[in-house]
Amino acid sequence: AMLDPDSGLSLAIARIVQRLKGSSLHSQLERQARVSLHKPEIKLESLKEDIKDFLKTSGWEKKLQNAVYSELNVFPAPCHPAAPPEHMKEPLAYMRKAQGSWEKRILKSLNSMCTELSIPLAQKRPVSEQKELLSKWNEMGTDEPDLSLFRPVYAPKDFLEVLMNLRNPNYENGEQPSFRNHLGLIQVPLKVKDIPELKEDFSELGLNIGQLGIDDSAQVPPEFFENEHVRVGQKVLAEQDSAAAQQYVRQGCPTALRADLWALILNISNQPEDILYYEQLKSNVIQHDLLVDSLIFKDVKLTASNDDYYFVFEDYLYQVLLCFSRDTSVLEHFTYSSATPPKSYIRGKLGMEEYAVFYPPNVNYNSFILSVAPLCFLYHEPSKLYQIFREMYVRFFFRLHSISSHPSGIVSLCLLFETLLQTHLPQLFYHLREIGAQPLRISFKWMVRAFSGYLATDQLLLLWDRILGYNSLEILAVLAAAVFAFRAVNLMEVTSLAAAE
Repeated sequence: AMLDPDSGLSLAIARIVQRLKGSSLHSQLERQARVSLHKPEIKLESLKEDIKDFLKTSGWEKKLQNAVYSELNVFPAPCHPAAPPEHMKEPLAYMRKAQGSWEKRILKSLNSMCTELSIPLAQKRPVSEQKELLSKWNEMGTDEPDLSLFRPVYAPKDFLEVLMNLRNPNYENGEQPSFRNHLGLIQVPLKVKDIPELKEDFSELGLNIGQLGIDDSAQVPPEFFENEHVRVGQKVLAEQDSAAAQQYVRQGCPTALRADLWALILNISNQPEDILYYEQLKSNVIQHDLLVDSLIFKDVKLTASNDDYYFVFEDYLYQVLLCFSRDTSVLEHFTYSSATPPKSYIRGKLGMEEYAVFYPPNVNYNSFILSVAPLCFLYHEPSKLYQIFREMYVRFFFRLHSISSHPSGIVSLCLLFETLLQTHLPQLFYHLREIGAQPLRISFKWMVRAFSGYLATDQLLLLWDRILGYNSLEILAVLAAAVFAFRAVNLMEVTSLAAAE
């Protein structure tokens, strides 16, 4: 049941206040208010109003607004107070169950790898090894450890198989005729948007609105649109308003402003305490050796080292991913993700809760590498790069690796892609299905990696502008369908999956 708007609003406000109370912004605001007491313009008789005015004019109110906006963007709308807590994670029981068994499968794969290779999940590094790692921190790529025995925990096609087997137990023999007509691989009835709804939601992508990176051949001289767009972008940055920045990037970001605009939208300012936090993660990497370190190493070697664009960032990738695998603050997103952080037990203490450790919150390193690499073009300072990636992960990317009914979740994206194609290009859809080249088998890996590794970096960043701008991943399914539409004539000629690929 939905809450009536007022109590919903007060719940949301209470939650945001609660969450901001523990933040560094809260202590900074208190400090600023105290400092302001010594200012001559602050009078005792109008103390409250004067302090408010001071915080407004000195830019602190903007910072608070951005923090609130950031909370609203990340956390889901509050559930009804009577709803059980797992509803906030995922309202559909069969989705929660599927996600749970998928996690068990991954953990089993990790554990059996440990047993096979007789390596513990985690161990302290000997001091000599710690020193060596510290000295090589900025050139880890020069190492060539033998990783032939490590295998990827899972490949995208394994994950797709799991999604194809999802069923809603309440739809025994498909009561709703409309759903029986869905000829795609995804067989769960979720509500996805149709073209009119997408048009309304993505109205700034209308054909009559200028888009950076595309409108070079418009009737308007391109430099006119571009210069104007850059000017507005500079103004948005000067205002330091997250909401305005988010609206602005829907038409694409000028290259020179992108790093700052994204940081503003994600509310990342790289304060001294953020840099300190990153250093703590780094020292954790230096001190402890995790099994996933080898998996990360192997994935970076396989992915980035062979990529013409990304190999130069190899060292950045190790730094960010090794730190990320130890970042327990990432666990906070599990309150609104259908996933649950994997737990492992210290050797010999199986099942004893006080010996449980959260064993890396995140497992699909291969996709992570592809989601960090493009950011290396924008951020060259490791702690800032790290924070941006972490924020992108807890807002967006985790949805591509977990089973849920969320509109930006991978299940909904697959369904949206298949529905768009089946509705608008039925002949193509049917033809590909007949020759055993189900379109989703081709587009799944594009979507699960948010197109990283499939688009040139400048194009990829323009796509990610829109993900940030609309606070949604639905654009990925729309783009995937558009690629098929663009290639429809040639695809009608093919007779096999390989040819379609």
